[in-house]
Amino acid sequence: MALESKLTEQQLFDQLVSSLVHSAWVYLGTMNNPMNNKLEKDLQQASTQIDMLDMIYKRMTGNLSEEEEKFFSENIHALKMSYNDQKNNSDESNSDNSNNEEQET
Repeated sequence: MALESKLTEQQLFDQLVSSLVHSAWVYLGTMNNPMNNKLEKDLQQASTQIDMLDMIYKRMTGNLSEEEEKFFSENIHALKMSYNDQKNNSDESNSDNSNNEEQET
């Protein structure tokens, strides 16, 4: 039995996708976590959110409006670029820390 909702399927879909996009940005550390109003970074969770969006986008191909298609493609692209930047910066700082530790010993 479906719960009674005053929202249309389109509104529910838009909220679902927007929620995943927002969560990905929060996990990338670019937006404050709404639970504690702090910037936090969790690249593993960001990756999962981006993968979920990408999966929905691929499975919905042919069933999206022009606006939805644009929203998905632009957001997924921006999220992937930001994730790669964050990952590369994280890898570089880990490499720098390892080099510093090796030099100290």
